[in-house]
Amino acid sequence: MGSSASRKFDPATDLVDLKGKVAIVTGGNAGIGFGTVQHLARGGAKVYLAARNEERATGAIARLREAGYAPGNGEVVWLKLDLSDPRDAKKAAEAFLKKEERLDILVNNAGILSGPFEKTSDGVSTMVVVNYISPFVFTRTLLPLLTETARKPDSDVRIVNLASITAKLTPSNVSFKTIEDFNVTGRGSLMPGLVRYGHSKFLDILWTKTLQKRLDAASPPIPITAIAIHPGGVDTFTHRWVFPRFFGWLVGLFVADVEHGAYTSVFAAAGKGVRERREVYGGMYLESKPVGRIARTRTDGRVEDERLGREMWETTERFLEGIGV
Repeated sequence: MGSSASRKFDPATDLVDLKGKVAIVTGGNAGIGFGTVQHLARGGAKVYLAARNEERATGAIARLREAGYAPGNGEVVWLKLDLSDPRDAKKAAEAFLKKEERLDILVNNAGILSGPFEKTSDGVSTMVVVNYISPFVFTRTLLPLLTETARKPDSDVRIVNLASITAKLTPSNVSFKTIEDFNVTGRGSLMPGLVRYGHSKFLDILWTKTLQKRLDAASPPIPITAIAIHPGGVDTFTHRWVFPRFFGWLVGLFVADVEHGAYTSVFAAAGKGVRERREVYGGMYLESKPVGRIARTRTDGRVEDERLGREMWETTERFLEGIGV
C-alpha cells in the first residue's frame, strides 16, 4: 500500500534543498513524526526531534543514525517538549530560540489520538490542550524567528499542522465564544472519543487557515506557508503486537508503513511542488491519495468561516492571557 499510495512523490528527488535549513518536528520519536524526521534529515536539514521523554527521543535518534542520513547527511537533535501544559510548550520554544538563529520548517505532529474526556488543571480538555492549544503557543513563540527566516533571501518557510479527516465529526453547532466551548465531550454519540479527537483536529485546520490569513494580511505580508494535512492510514502499532513482522505485512495491505505514511507531512514541509505554487497551497488542507492532494474537509464550510476563526483565535488568546502565557 505504501508504494502505490506514494507513487507520484519521492522524497529522494522531490524535496527542496534542505542543506543549511533548520526544522522542528514534534512527536518525532515514533510513528509519522519519526518518518518525517528521517526524510528531512536525509534531505540535509538539521532537525530538532521535539518530544517529552528523553530516553525515547535519544533511542529514536540512535535508530535514525544507525539507518544513516545519506544522501543529504543532515543532523537530528533532541528538544524537550511537553504539550500537556501550554506553559511548558512556551518554555520549549524559548529554549530552542537560544540555540538557533533560523527556523525554516515547523511540523506540529504530536498529539493525543484517544482517551477518556478529562480536563487539565486550567479547566480545558486535555486533548484540546495537547492537540491544539499547546501547539498554538509553541508556534506563536517561534513565530518571530520563523518570520525573520522568511524575510531572508530565497526563503521557503513552512508551518505544517497534522489534522485528520475526522474533523468532519465536529458538531454542526460548533462555537468558540468561551473557553468552555472547547470542551466537547462527544456524549450521546456512538463514538464519543472519535468526536473529541475530530473536534481537536477541526481546531487545527481552522487555526491553520486563520494563521495563513493573518500572515498574508500583515504589513508587509509574511511569506510563510501554513498547511494542514491528513496523513492517511498509517501503521504505527503492529511493532508492539505479537508476531510484528507478520501482522505488519498483513496490515500493510490496507495502510501505509511509517516511511511512506510520512510522505504527506514531508510534501507539505519541504516538497518542491509547494514552493512552486505557494499561493495555491497556503492555508490549504491536504490528504494523502495522491500525496499532497488539496481536499475538502467535509465540514460544510465551517473551517472556511472567517468569523469562527477569529472567534477561536480571540478566545484562545484570552485563555492564554488568563493563565499567564
